[in-house]
Amino acid sequence: MNQLKGVHHITAITSSAEKIYDFFTNVLGVRLVKKTVNQDDIQTYHLFFADDEGSPGTDMTFFDFPGIPKGVHGTDEISKTSFRVPTDASLDYWVKRFNRLNVKHDGIKEQFGTKTLSFEDFDEQQYQLISDENNKGVASGIPWKKGPIPLEFAITGLGPVFVRVSNFDYFKAVLEQVYLFKEIGKEGSFHLFEMGEGGNGAQVVVEYNAILPRARQGYGTVHHAAFRVEDRAALDAWMTRYESFRVPNSGFVERYYFGSLYANIAPQILFELATDGPGFMGDEPYETLGEKLSLPPYFEAQREEIERLVRPIDTIRSTKVFEKEYED
Repeated sequence: MNQLKGVHHITAITSSAEKIYDFFTNVLGVRLVKKTVNQDDIQTYHLFFADDEGSPGTDMTFFDFPGIPKGVHGTDEISKTSFRVPTDASLDYWVKRFNRLNVKHDGIKEQFGTKTLSFEDFDEQQYQLISDENNKGVASGIPWKKGPIPLEFAITGLGPVFVRVSNFDYFKAVLEQVYLFKEIGKEGSFHLFEMGEGGNGAQVVVEYNAILPRARQGYGTVHHAAFRVEDRAALDAWMTRYESFRVPNSGFVERYYFGSLYANIAPQILFELATDGPGFMGDEPYETLGEKLSLPPYFEAQREEIERLVRPIDTIRSTKVFEKEYED
């Protein structure tokens, strides 16, 4: 059985597609590579932010479900998303940037021997920057070349996924026995698990917490986490593996940009396995990724209806010049 290759994407819920576009574009300097809709709820935007070329393992995506209430953080949730930056010095840059732009953060800390910087957005969505200074394992992506962040400090991809659970023994068994993760570290109530080649791009940090009340999903929380597999054949093999462990699952789901397989593996914890391809450049050229409303071919007949349901968002950047913003 081939191991999972690493983190594929994280999908979260935002209160505002417009505000999250501004935050990722102008504050974090992460490129919007696809503006589409939730394929299961076509009135809802689905925005994909990733590296310069939309590489697997680099994208965080957002739904903006109309009328959804604010989420509540607690136990039994995917609690935090990490982004990789090149060096420890990158974190110093980001502290200055967050201070200037009034982004709430916790300062530079260290966990499992690696420098980190936790912060949040306008919805209290929880994030972390993690330094790749001494990282070994899965390679990261390419920073947005034309974005506002100097490339030596810019975000390059996704780091460890944080999960908070009330039943650690069960969750550990699922990670190790079903998903073939290995536990490689422990600090207090935090446990570090690794898959595939390992490193920042192939890790899950599990926090045991049976004291907090159960989280409630809504805007400001994560919807699901996805892990990488090579192709449809690998996805089919994982489907067979799920069946051997009697894990209820979605079966194959065609997402056009990748193939998917979903499973609720613990209370409120939804994991997706997703193929590395075809990727995001099949229906848009590199130069204008994310600038139009992209729809998979099987939704094109509904384009007029969908465009009436979702309000227009101006995401044109190819005609703009972003000056690199150095922080004094």
